[in-house]
Amino acid sequence: MAQLTPLAKGLVTVIVIGVAASAAWNLGLKEKLQGMDGVQLPTLSRPAADPAAAGVPAPAKIDKNAALGSEKNPLRVSIVSFHGYAPALVANGNSLRTRPGSIYAGKDVHVQFLIQDDIPTLSTIFESGTAQCAWRTSDFWAQEQPNLRNSGHDGRAVMIVDNTQGGDAVISRHPEVHAIEDLAGRSVALLQFTPSHGMLIDAIENSSLTARKKESIKLVFINAEEGTAGVRAALESGNVDAAVLWDPDLALAQRNVTGSRIVYSTKTATNLIFDVMVCDQRVLARPDGQAVIQKFVAGWMEGVQAARADPDSAVDALVKTEEFFKLLAEKEGKPFIKGLFANVVWTGVEDNARILGLAGGTNHYERVYRRFDEIYRKEGALANPKSPVIAPQDSFDYRFIRALLAQDRAAGEAAAKPAVTFTHSALQEATQKTAIVTKPVMVGFATGTAELTKRAQKTIDAEMVPFIENNGKAYFEVSGNSDSTGARETNLRLSDARARAVVDYLVTQWEFPRQRFKIVGNGPDRPLCNEANPGGEGLSLEDCRAMNRTTRIAVFGGR
Repeated sequence: MAQLTPLAKGLVTVIVIGVAASAAWNLGLKEKLQGMDGVQLPTLSRPAADPAAAGVPAPAKIDKNAALGSEKNPLRVSIVSFHGYAPALVANGNSLRTRPGSIYAGKDVHVQFLIQDDIPTLSTIFESGTAQCAWRTSDFWAQEQPNLRNSGHDGRAVMIVDNTQGGDAVISRHPEVHAIEDLAGRSVALLQFTPSHGMLIDAIENSSLTARKKESIKLVFINAEEGTAGVRAALESGNVDAAVLWDPDLALAQRNVTGSRIVYSTKTATNLIFDVMVCDQRVLARPDGQAVIQKFVAGWMEGVQAARADPDSAVDALVKTEEFFKLLAEKEGKPFIKGLFANVVWTGVEDNARILGLAGGTNHYERVYRRFDEIYRKEGALANPKSPVIAPQDSFDYRFIRALLAQDRAAGEAAAKPAVTFTHSALQEATQKTAIVTKPVMVGFATGTAELTKRAQKTIDAEMVPFIENNGKAYFEVSGNSDSTGARETNLRLSDARARAVVDYLVTQWEFPRQRFKIVGNGPDRPLCNEANPGGEGLSLEDCRAMNRTTRIAVFGGR
């Protein structure tokens, strides 16, 4: 993938890492309304009549010698202007500070949310005592925890607070771009080292593009100070073929760019981007701190139920407490904000149990943490590349969700059931469309056979299963393929049998529903590499043929 010059990349990296520890995730929030006629942008220094509504702490009123979670010393939590955190505001009585009669007040705990759209590092937040907990995305947390340890501090995520399912996407205005593979030779605007950047990297690495074609994708990193408004502007102006965006700029781009289409999004990759709440390890180590965090987590989970039951109240909570959403409501209307909720899942106890694998199945959080640690180390996102790798299980404190799960048997039972129902009719409908992305996997078979070896099974486990788990709502086409040598009819029959063997293994050993898979034997008919000109892809003839012999898994479904 084409990159910026080393100097330019370095400047972006300094901005992203130095200011926000490699997290431009919401760095552009103050600029998200850029270009909207008549809208004055909020600033952190703007005075407000109600300090609590503006997210401004009142240090003089905080007695750090008082019991944590008391009115005089509330649990302070750093967040940004993002609709995924609406349940917490609802739990606080539609306020940044706990109001009488609110869910948190009923639990005898006081919480103060601080809006910090400039995103201080966790080491800064914890060292200064500004807050005891702070939001992070799971990939962002994988980047920052090593830096936090290097600073002499540490923390643990204590809950999953939301799961984007459609709120992050690759969107294109080019008429010929319908799949990730179509990005070859095209330009894509994005913010570097954000969850959406990681989503794009993951999709490209898992695509059927050759190494040369992957390098031909031109990544245009927008300056972090311009934020996602700058990314959207690049797409709307036609300066790039595609962009990687998240809501609300994603929704605005879909509306404003005629002929735009979603190429790939978290509506398909449902198990890829999670927001978590990270708390200072010093608080988590104290019994009194544990008790306060337990109430904090429990109140947030009840806030999820309340926000789901009354989404209009969740909109009001955002508009009342955050200047960004106040301006967005004035310009676009409250129904626009409410519409954003469709692309994010506020995660309650059941969702936490499912994502964390506490009711059986895969721990998606740990899988994603590990995957993004690999991605961002490779991309040079860590402030100290030599920072030790942290085991995913050492990044999350499961005690609080486990305690709630023990009290909520229904949530545990629901989490143990499949989150999505798949049908043969939906499979047939989905696979009639263009594949979103196709991953080639070198599943080895003995000559002339369709029997999976132990090595082949390990390849499926390592390369195919995580890809399926990322795309939690997708249907798949599994195809066997061959090179051009040998009899075509023989290759067709054998490739079909090999694809069937792979699907049988996925169904019997991994318990994926058979209804998710279409089986195809392509033989030599769908080559990824032109064997008549392998040098055109920078490959030898044998490497070209090997690429054509891959088993492929293509993604179909909601974009």
